Amino acid sequence: MKFDHKIYTETLGIDERICEFSDEIISGLADRFAQADRMAEMGQLKVLSAFKRAKISDSHFTGTTGYGYDDIGRDALEAVYADIFKAEDALVRPQIVSGTHAINLALSGNLRPGDELLSPAGALYDTMDQIIGIRDCPGSLKEYGISYRQVDLLQDNGFDFDGIKKALNEKTKLVTIQRSRGYSSRPSFTIDKIEELIRYIRSIKPDVTIMVDNCYGEFVEEREPIEAGADMVVGSLIKNPGGSLAPCGGYIAGTKRCVENAAYRLTSPGLGKETGASLSSMKSFFQGLFMAPVVVASALKGAVFAASCYEKLGFKTFPASTDKRTDIIQAVELKTAEALLKFCEGIQEASPVDSFVTPVADDMPGYESKVVMAAGAFVQGASIELSADGPMREPYNVYFQGGITWPHVKAGIMNTLQALKDGGILEI
Repeated sequence: MKFDHKIYTETLGIDERICEFSDEIISGLADRFAQADRMAEMGQLKVLSAFKRAKISDSHFTGTTGYGYDDIGRDALEAVYADIFKAEDALVRPQIVSGTHAINLALSGNLRPGDELLSPAGALYDTMDQIIGIRDCPGSLKEYGISYRQVDLLQDNGFDFDGIKKALNEKTKLVTIQRSRGYSSRPSFTIDKIEELIRYIRSIKPDVTIMVDNCYGEFVEEREPIEAGADMVVGSLIKNPGGSLAPCGGYIAGTKRCVENAAYRLTSPGLGKETGASLSSMKSFFQGLFMAPVVVASALKGAVFAASCYEKLGFKTFPASTDKRTDIIQAVELKTAEALLKFCEGIQEASPVDSFVTPVADDMPGYESKVVMAAGAFVQGASIELSADGPMREPYNVYFQGGITWPHVKAGIMNTLQALKDGGILEI
């Protein structure tokens, strides 16, 4: 369906030719958009069923203070998460400040001095370097006598099964698989690929604990990683499962043992899941989770639209517009620092919050390179909302994600095209 271009030209100052170009792109995306809507419908029914089985009522929306003893809302929310992710148990708390924090809790709670952590699919996200101890930091796993080993992907981005077999040893206690690409050009891993990797690892070392960093992947495919054989999944509530309404928080879902160990690290040995006040956040957590499948579908439509636009203009994209999606991240290789900054300016200008701010590259906690981030979000740093970021290093990839509604994501991408055109970087 084509709209009057005045909506864009008068509201955002988008050139007529960019409006026409966008219409041309969208006219070829009907099948991809239908697939996103189908996933939203499946995810919505999955969430609805979990709510019904847990008998959620308005009494679960009243939070607790202090120690948080007998917090029925918190316990019910964790039961719902466990149900959705096909896990034995879950830890879902506002006290988990980010996806990185959730990963750290899961690793430090389930590894002991002398153990080894293995990544069988190459380097992890930048913020993991200090958790592991690749870059020295107080409190790293390395400081506690936990070693790390990784097996890089093959040149075709396939798993190096021979290398994985050699790397697995008697000290390997936990294997971590990062579903999303992070700040790299390798593919994000589909659930089928994750299942293939897990089966191979289990054939060699059946008793090893396997964790999947599920950030950006929730509700994108029919199955989640635990259904593919993982023991534990972790993620952030200001990404997909928070549905843009959760004000903070993270989750860990998996076996009772894994979740209990992480809970003891979050609170204290002897306390675990029994404490932790939910304050006034419970309604937002429940409602955000209920909305999440539809919000994720909007983000997926935006990612496919962005990939299609930039491919048409000659840029390399990861994944390609026709590839199967397993997360909401869309990377575009922009090749210059100027183009990366202009793209982020376009996203910021189209944001409902702080649209007047110009994003600049700066040092960020946990990152080795300077990073530019654009996110005019209702929840600070919420990457399920329209956002873009990238490290200031070659090949100057921008990582675009999120969008609460499809019309907003569309406007944001169109505005990036306008920013690049105004900057003399591309012609349309």
